[in-house]
Parts: sequence; structure tokens; C-alpha cells
Amino acid sequence: MTDSRRPPLLPRLISTTLGAGYWPWGPGTAGAVAGLAVWMPLTLIASPAAVAGITAALIVIFTALGVWSATVVERYWGEDPSRVVMDETVGQWITMLPLAVYATGPGALACGRLWIAAAISLALFRFFDIVKPLGVRRMEALPSGWGVMADDILAGIYGGILMLIINTWLL
Repeated sequence: MTDSRRPPLLPRLISTTLGAGYWPWGPGTAGAVAGLAVWMPLTLIASPAAVAGITAALIVIFTALGVWSATVVERYWGEDPSRVVMDETVGQWITMLPLAVYATGPGALACGRLWIAAAISLALFRFFDIVKPLGVRRMEALPSGWGVMADDILAGIYGGILMLIINTWLL
């Protein structure tokens, strides 16, 4: 049963990745792109080790916040609503963890490899998120916000493994 009132502001902002989930044409992709938009500037200001550490911290913090906020907003919007995209944001960060090697300070965004790798990571994550192979779909059966977040976490892990292979052998 859903509540006809609007969810409280804080869980709504978190679960929609500051409103990216309201994008009418592919809110999941908008959530993943928001993850890219937050992550790319890190490559300008931090070393590869720092980018990896900050990314890992963001994943842990926003997984916890995503589970909580998704659980809250499901009471208002129903089960796994499309507006909830924090799961895509976190999944995209997981897929991009291997890209921390491209963080080189101010010249990072000029690095063509970073842009190519970021585009590949987005495509890989969205593939695993949409197709949901290899147990990804089963994660949705977890209760409340856990089910919302877990499938994208696993999709991000699969994407991250492939990015590690691609970075090692192709880029």
C-alpha cells in the first residue's frame, strides 16, 4: 500500500540523486550520469589512490543512505520506483573504481583514455543494470531498500570487473 502524500524532502533528494531520477527519458541513465558528473572532477584534484579511496567511501556512505531513502520513499511511490536512482549512481561508482588509475590531477580530464574509459564504464554498467544477468535480477527480491540497491551493486561489480580487464589489456 502506498501513501498519497509526498515523501519527506531528505529521502526524496537522496533517493533521486538530487533530482536526477525525475529525468523523463531514462531516469536510470540520468542517475548513472550523475555518478559520472560527481566522480570526474575528483580526477582533477586527487591522486589515483585518493580517488579510489574517496570513491570507495562514497559507495559505502551512499549505499547506506540509498537503502534508507529507498525504503522511505517506497512507502509513498510503491516498490522500486523508477525515480529512485541512487542505486544507479552507486553502481556507476563501483564500475568506475578501476578508472582511478587515470586520475592525474589537473591534466586528468584532458586524458583521452579517461573519457573513453568513462564512456565504456557507463555502457557496461547500464548493460548489466538493464539486462540483469548472472543473478542481478535475483537481488531485487531482497526486502525494501536492500532490493533496490543490491541489483545495481552487483551490476556495478560485474561492470567493474570488466573495466579492470579492459584497462589492463586494451586501454
